[in-house]
Amino acid sequence: MPRIPLGDWVDSGVNWLVDHFSWLFDAIKAVMEGMYNGIDTVLAAPEPLLMAGILAVIAWWLRGLLAGVLAFAGFALVDSLQLWDQAMSTLALVLVATVIALVISVPLGIWAARSKAVSATVRPVLDLLQTMPSMVLLIPAMLFFGLGTAAGVVATLIFALAPGVRMTELGIRQVDAELVEAAEAFGTTPRNTLWRVQLPLALPTIMAGVNQVIMLGLSMVVIAGMVGTGGLGGAVNEAIGQLDIGYGFEAGVGIVVLAIYLDRMTGALGTQLSPLGRRAAAKARTRAWSYRPRPAVAVVGVVVLALVAGGMGVFGGSSGDSEASGTDVGKGKQIKIGYIPWDEGVASTFLWKEILEERGFKVTTTQYAAGPLYTGLATGQLDFETDSWLPTTHAEYWKKYGKQLDDLGKWYGPTSLELTVPSYVKDVNSLADLKDHASEFGGKIVGIEPSAGEMGLLKSKVLKEYGLQGTYDVIDGSTPAMLAELQRAYAKKQPVLVTLWSPHWAYSDYDLKRLKDPKGAWGSGDGVHTLSRKGFAQDNPQVGTWLKDFSMTEKQLTGLEAQIQKAGKGKEQDAVRTWLRANPGLVDQWAPVAKQKGRSQAAG
Repeated sequence: MPRIPLGDWVDSGVNWLVDHFSWLFDAIKAVMEGMYNGIDTVLAAPEPLLMAGILAVIAWWLRGLLAGVLAFAGFALVDSLQLWDQAMSTLALVLVATVIALVISVPLGIWAARSKAVSATVRPVLDLLQTMPSMVLLIPAMLFFGLGTAAGVVATLIFALAPGVRMTELGIRQVDAELVEAAEAFGTTPRNTLWRVQLPLALPTIMAGVNQVIMLGLSMVVIAGMVGTGGLGGAVNEAIGQLDIGYGFEAGVGIVVLAIYLDRMTGALGTQLSPLGRRAAAKARTRAWSYRPRPAVAVVGVVVLALVAGGMGVFGGSSGDSEASGTDVGKGKQIKIGYIPWDEGVASTFLWKEILEERGFKVTTTQYAAGPLYTGLATGQLDFETDSWLPTTHAEYWKKYGKQLDDLGKWYGPTSLELTVPSYVKDVNSLADLKDHASEFGGKIVGIEPSAGEMGLLKSKVLKEYGLQGTYDVIDGSTPAMLAELQRAYAKKQPVLVTLWSPHWAYSDYDLKRLKDPKGAWGSGDGVHTLSRKGFAQDNPQVGTWLKDFSMTEKQLTGLEAQIQKAGKGKEQDAVRTWLRANPGLVDQWAPVAKQKGRSQAAG
């Protein structure tokens, strides 16, 4: 049967939408980012424990004293894990996605409940949204809205939309038909019947739908972290990319605290809005741990906390006068750097973050997979990245995005791609030897990120060149996962076949063999290039010059990588500072500035 080019049709449709409706997507993006920035600013303004107190007062009002105490303890735990800012960013994103999803889903659910034709039309669309793998939704969201908050909000609300529609329709359809007929018999208009009979009776079911919307939105936020939404989702994505179990668990705990809080609060809010629920809650007030203050008391509690915070100077920070110096050439200008979690990329990214911050710039760094990274550069949402392997490894990305990027030059090279085995593996010295030793490695090659250029070259060319297709399976994963498998096998002296590249610190930590490539399937060595968005060097001529003139030796690069590995997760910039102190003069060499002549002309 001939292949149906469904994917090609979808690509064409998406491209057409991007070409003809970019103005609409930009407007939607502006609204979403404005909502997100507003909510995030409000949530992040107070000190963490003050905001935890406010959230605890809300829990006390809705569920009782015990719930308030537990809410405060949970958010205090998040703060103690130093994940407060990420948690508030995640909460802001969930709230924005939930509000937009409900604005769409509740009216649509009402319409579907009142029209069988609409219900029959909407149902398969909702089935598609709920069963489509969630990460697939990120692709069109990223193309329409670029990287960051808007793409995450859109993907989240699309994924969470279905239960809002379904539960609203179900709640209205479950209202006793005799009650509706009685209302109509007394001359009630259809609109009043909806607002005064159907919606109040359907409210518990609708609130259950709201709860599901929030929970699904929160689960999608983690996946949306792949496109740079940040927050706890970004923390989880970063931990996965670097195989950092501890950091991933901490971020997971933060998500659990948010999920439990939002679940309990929305459930309690549904009870508050229900007459039966209010009567049951009134009886529960007699128990001390279930005592809930009246709304006025809760509001007073929040106001008192805010006033106390204002008196203590908790809101905002002192602006602090920064003295101008000869090295403060950035004057606080924002620069955004993206990076792939490869060792040389992490090392060079945090090196330049430290250098630029020493020169007065404000620098943010965000981890991405290769595809979103190049998309972010091409759309101008990122300023530059330092880990493009050209002309071979990243040839596919350069072909697609090259016209929208500036190549600021090679800072390291030549590199090499290779398959590698531990030195204790005998009789395997070349790629040509692998075919006869497949059983020794279990027929598996432990790979890295599937988006990596090396993986594409391995699957499309190297295996074919040496007749290894069908003999070996390439295991897609991540760089940290590959290194963990190498470490595990090396400790037990077991055979293992992994994808690696040079330079890499693993060659200094382990006794490894690069397998020879007599047929030249890997091609000639690449250079590691710095790529920027179009026009970055013109907008920042001094930084552009620094990046164009930048270069590192193998000793410098592997030494910096080793220092970062030794420091551990979250201490990359500390490791860079330690390494720079051990190598004085490099900052002035890589980012030279005119020396200040002194302050002899001080005002008298």
